Amino acid sequence: MKDKTIDYILRTTWLAVQKMYNEEASKFESTMATGFTLLSIDPEEGTPSTSLGPKMGMEATSLSRILKTMETRGLIERKPNPEDGRGVLIYLTDFGKEKRAYSKDRVLKFNEAIRKNVPLEKLITFYEVADTINDLISNKKIYTNEVNNIKY
Repeated sequence: MKDKTIDYILRTTWLAVQKMYNEEASKFESTMATGFTLLSIDPEEGTPSTSLGPKMGMEATSLSRILKTMETRGLIERKPNPEDGRGVLIYLTDFGKEKRAYSKDRVLKFNEAIRKNVPLEKLITFYEVADTINDLISNKKIYTNEVNNIKY
């Protein structure tokens, strides 16, 4: 692994995780994207449609397609936001809550398997590295003169 770039390792690892989740979801005629969306919707209060995209890190057009499919499948329903007449709240149906519970179980099993196989100190380091990567990206510190001062 030492000869591979960090972005390569991140990408291939994420693709493996995505494939694993999609294989699990396909057993129930679903997708990882649907499961992720189900987990991002508040099961009791609903979630404003406008906050769902940023919460999930998705573009509005991609999310719109997923929500339309989920609504067609009876997983969600859209209702006017009583606090903002222009907005819409996304609620899980009973079927959506059932599928959400399944998705949550799959995520927890994945996390449990990783925790059983990776020592705590390595997981802590992993989280710290991920936080640093996210900070560098979100604060636009990668492609600036500031980065030139980093010593390797």
